Amino acid sequence: MAELFLLMAPANQGAQQGGGNALMAFLPFLLIIVIMYFLMIRPQAKRQKEKQKMLEALKKGDNVVTMGGIHGKVVGFSDDGKTVIVKVDDNVKLNIDRSAISMVKQTGNKK
Repeated sequence: MAELFLLMAPANQGAQQGGGNALMAFLPFLLIIVIMYFLMIRPQAKRQKEKQKMLEALKKGDNVVTMGGIHGKVVGFSDDGKTVIVKVDDNVKLNIDRSAISMVKQTGNKK
């Protein structure tokens, strides 16, 4: 009986050490995932939130630039709020999807 215990003891120790090695094997993958989150996913989510705030804060009179490069002034909104009416020239108004606006230009006195 004592011999059986001595034979099982080294096998049991090997099983415990194998669990630690498995954790060390997955550690680089976990580290890569954490680094990707902080360098890629988190900043993108932050930019998306800022753009959503900008689109929600649009108002009449804002000078905007669309993703297509069209510069104009917001003169109104559609009934459902998804479309923005942008004045491009004296007699030219365009209905542009709100999500197609890339930025709001700052209005100020330029010298």
